[in-house]
Amino acid sequence: MNTWERYIKNFVSFLKIEKGLSENSILAYQRDVTKLMEYCTDHQRDNPTLVGLDELKGFVFILHELGLSARSQARVISGVKQFFQFLILENERDDDPSELLELPKIGLKLPEVLTIEEIDALIEAIDYSKNEGIRNRAILETLYSCGLRVSELVNLRFSDLYLEEGFMRVIGKGNKERLVPTSPSVKEEITCYVSETRNHQTIKPGNEDVVFLNRRGVKLTRVMIFTIIKDLANVIGLKKSVSPHTFRHSFATHLIEGGANLRAIQEMLGHESITTTEIYTHLDQRFIREAIISYHPRNMK
Repeated sequence: MNTWERYIKNFVSFLKIEKGLSENSILAYQRDVTKLMEYCTDHQRDNPTLVGLDELKGFVFILHELGLSARSQARVISGVKQFFQFLILENERDDDPSELLELPKIGLKLPEVLTIEEIDALIEAIDYSKNEGIRNRAILETLYSCGLRVSELVNLRFSDLYLEEGFMRVIGKGNKERLVPTSPSVKEEITCYVSETRNHQTIKPGNEDVVFLNRRGVKLTRVMIFTIIKDLANVIGLKKSVSPHTFRHSFATHLIEGGANLRAIQEMLGHESITTTEIYTHLDQRFIREAIISYHPRNMK
């Protein structure tokens, strides 16, 4: 194991134990720093404690030359900055050469949002002649009514559900826990799925507490949720690019349009920063603008 690999291994342990990040986040950071390692070793920098600003600028230039989008570049640079902060915390460096690295400017990209009618159409397109039909309806209703991430949905457990009281406990990014209100429709759909489908399955050991299972009695994968939604979009001929996250965006946008408090939405989504939630105010402004253009007498032909 070379010097870089040793530091990266310790960095991964730090992210897992000290920071409590999810496996996906840790893998992303590890990939980012590995890219830097490959560049630096090609330029005779075999130890990260010897890397300076010139090497980092060269690395960022290569990212640009490789055609990475501004958003992808920003993500890689963010991972590199975390790595150098780790080296300082471990007393391996006294300075942080990444401090002077500027993140590329990222234009505001508004996420795709479904209308209520489109969400209803997707749910109505479910084939209830199949055993998984009732389960899929419960999945879509939970995604939309609770604004869950797909990883939060597949890891949802019965011990986290308090449907009679009207809320569920969700373990989000970085193992952070939050309480999310549940609607009567979520209670109805999950209850129906459990009684009509899940109770008649053979459940593999270790999955007894998991809410949503595949036909083999084990936890669903994130890819399977994507596939369910893509297939339903094809059935109704929906031209929008949809994913499980589209339901989360729609959840937040419809709450904003209905006048919900931004802080409350931040709590329900589990956003660490209010800045992340504020993107939905831009969506709301777009909604207002479209409404004015469509319905104001001065704009109507």
